[in-house]
Amino acid sequence: MKKISLGLLLLVSSVFADKINIAVAANVSYAIGELKAEFNKIYPDIEVYETLTSSGKLTAQIKNGAPYDLFMAANMKYPNALYKDGLAVTRPLIYAQGSLAYLSNKKLDYSKGINLVTQSNIEKIAIANPKTAPYGKAAVEAMTNGGVYDKIKGNLVYAESISQTVTYALTATDVGFIAKSTLYSDKMKQYKKGVNWEDVDSKLYTPINQGIVLLKRAENNPSAAAFYTFMLSSKAKKILNDYGYLVP
Repeated sequence: MKKISLGLLLLVSSVFADKINIAVAANVSYAIGELKAEFNKIYPDIEVYETLTSSGKLTAQIKNGAPYDLFMAANMKYPNALYKDGLAVTRPLIYAQGSLAYLSNKKLDYSKGINLVTQSNIEKIAIANPKTAPYGKAAVEAMTNGGVYDKIKGNLVYAESISQTVTYALTATDVGFIAKSTLYSDKMKQYKKGVNWEDVDSKLYTPINQGIVLLKRAENNPSAAAFYTFMLSSKAKKILNDYGYLVP
């Protein structure tokens, strides 16, 4: 009986090892489908399930025992904190560098740079919540360094994540600070640089290093380790480049 029970346990363990849950920062939502598809070309039997929201929320969920195997964050702060607390088993590494862009359905004079948000026709400005979303924090930093934050802080509309910021920028506000990577999805290709969007001057904010860690739950999970290794591979980097990220 013990041998049968042990055999069943090993069988069940192997089955569950082929299903992994990953926590993914919202800005990666546009690239994650292609990343998973490329990963499954190599490992067709591993099912990857993702949860997409702000890095702050995902970190809180992980600390409260959420069953994630791997965390792809929007900065280094959160994965570093998890590693320090013993909730991650790998030291955080940079898998991508993100950048900010302005996005609007209106015709704006992007030649004004950061000062465009102070124009009289800009009444509402969308940004991700800077308390939980690194891209929101970067937007505040850019406006502060650009000398416009105090002038327009009353016009800010806060979104829960960078993906929601895109929606706000196109429907509920006059302009939004978004992750440039979101502009590379098929749904966003209708929006043109210089017409609907433009890069935010990268000198105005700290580079957005996005960190990846293997979590404690997946310490002995080869499937999770395989996805972690894939995300640091040249194939993953090419996909991330195609979606507007810089990669180390």
